[in-house]
Amino acid sequence: MASPAETTLRSPDRPTGPASPTAPGPSLHGYDLGLVLLRVVVGLTMAAHGSQKLFGWFDGAGLDDTGQFFTMSGYPSGKAMATVAGLTETFGGLALVIGLCTPLAAAAIVGTMINAVAVKWDGGFFAPNGVEYELLLTSAAAALALTGPGRLAVDRFLPVLRAHRLAYGIAAVAIGVVTAGVILMLRD
Repeated sequence: MASPAETTLRSPDRPTGPASPTAPGPSLHGYDLGLVLLRVVVGLTMAAHGSQKLFGWFDGAGLDDTGQFFTMSGYPSGKAMATVAGLTETFGGLALVIGLCTPLAAAAIVGTMINAVAVKWDGGFFAPNGVEYELLLTSAAAALALTGPGRLAVDRFLPVLRAHRLAYGIAAVAIGVVTAGVILMLRD
């Protein structure tokens, strides 16, 4: 018989015994829906920013003008860096929306946004010239890497990522930070 402490720790929607046809399946929780909302908003925001860089959509500058901005900001090969940033934001954002390889998609956004923070750092904290927006997106992406995508994600169908592990999130955030640091070292 289970002790009172064990009984209170069990979730009522997760049977502990053998699966039976009448046992209730896992139900959605508020955090599953909250993670979907966060993934969709952050992912679509980043995908839209990437498409501004790559294609000039949504009143964006397009690749040539964005490349010139990257060059003025001290990055070598501005157009190539703009292409990398645009692709990273677009595909990282779209992967985040559907919850595909979520830790890596979030790491891509973390790395890109660290560079954005570095470029805007002298503008203070508050918008329009500050870094508050970039820090918010960076933090949200890092949080998604650490928590995982929730149960409403493509990752649930991938054997390795089905059960999100904190180690995956920590490793992904570390990859994003290290990659951002390498790119920043190339900057004048």
